Amino acid sequence: MLETLTKRQVAITHLIASSTQGMTAPLILQELKASEKISQATLSRDLRPLMDAGYISQQGRARATTYALTAKGKLFLPVDVTSYFQIDADSRTVIPRFNFEIFSLFSNAPIFSPSEKKTLTLLTKNYQAAEKKLSDTILQKEWERVTVEFSWKSSAIEGNTYSLLETETLIRDGIEAKGKKREEATMILNHKNALKFIRENATDFKKLTIPLIEQVHKILVGELEIKALLRKTPVGITGSQYRPLDNEHQIREAIEKMCVLINDEPFTFSKSAQAILLTSYIQPFEDGNKRTARVLGNALLLAGGVFPLSLRSVDVDDYKRAILLFYEINNLSFFKKIFLAQAHFSADNYFVA
Repeated sequence: MLETLTKRQVAITHLIASSTQGMTAPLILQELKASEKISQATLSRDLRPLMDAGYISQQGRARATTYALTAKGKLFLPVDVTSYFQIDADSRTVIPRFNFEIFSLFSNAPIFSPSEKKTLTLLTKNYQAAEKKLSDTILQKEWERVTVEFSWKSSAIEGNTYSLLETETLIRDGIEAKGKKREEATMILNHKNALKFIRENATDFKKLTIPLIEQVHKILVGELEIKALLRKTPVGITGSQYRPLDNEHQIREAIEKMCVLINDEPFTFSKSAQAILLTSYIQPFEDGNKRTARVLGNALLLAGGVFPLSLRSVDVDDYKRAILLFYEINNLSFFKKIFLAQAHFSADNYFVA
């Protein structure tokens, strides 16, 4: 599998992506020659691994051959995250509006490879076997740990300043941290309540619906002066040119399509990743979208008999960058890396017999 691209391969994929009809090799060569010396043979050597990895496809023959990004290429091409975010937000080349093609891209490009699915399935089996051996007391303690750590990190991603220890004291003892805003405590306790809701109603999430999504969001924004219904007004994304849908009917349609996509997906971890990414991307509510997305991701894991992700070890800035990459260029390679790392972290640290 092609894990990294050379600078020239990155340039090639950008050129191919810029064309809706695909690009011929002579045209690619012509564009590249404007910045560096390159031969047809060198171009062919650059194109071959991109095709072998499934990132680009080839159509036609001889000089009429055209190259286009595949669904996998659009979603999973490796990105140099550091270089990408060194470019000023207003100077980055992005997809500025909601991409209605996103649902078909997910349908045509599995998030996880066969080997990744095999590993995740094994982690699930180990979790299920270990959970059966744990006493009710230990199970309750493990759920408390997950609740504290997920509530802390999910809130931290939203700018909450509670420490992990302060979060534990708040959730277990009901004691708010000194010098912190009341809204911060409310955000954390709302996470606790949302996790309780999805755990107690796990079977309901075997079929994701708009009312379920709205209920999760309603719990998460309780007492925070945030409207709990699908939004009717535009929203912007801080530090990005991307602008989500601003039409109420299109927002509802997009959420309905997301539910269909997720309900048709057989692999639980894929359901979870899709819910996190697409809920964040659609931004169906005026606020609280990303925390709703993360709770929904766990709801789908629990519905599938899988361990939840606490996100405890995730770097907040990395998580934000991963979501921004999906907003701006619909690329989820960095998010997938984070998701897989968190799956392994949770499997290694919770509910272990």
